Amino acid sequence: MIPRPACSSTPTTIEAIAWAEVLFRQRFLHAAVLAPSGQWLVQHAPDSPVHVLAGPADVVKLAAAIQHCVRSTRPRTR
Repeated sequence: MIPRPACSSTPTTIEAIAWAEVLFRQRFLHAAVLAPSGQWLVQHAPDSPVHVLAGPADVVKLAAAIQHCVRSTRPRTR
């Protein structure tokens, strides 16, 4: 496998919106809302607390953490 180069730029709001939509559609998040301040309000389940993320970089970090968790718990099939 060819290693992926590290991300050299700060994630944009557009990238964060795309990742939030993916996480929502795949049901990893119950809600993800971009506030006018640039912060993100995310909720994992209908009855869970709302978390405030500082900006797009935190949304991308959340997506990476969820992706890592899913991949590390998936059984290997090689």
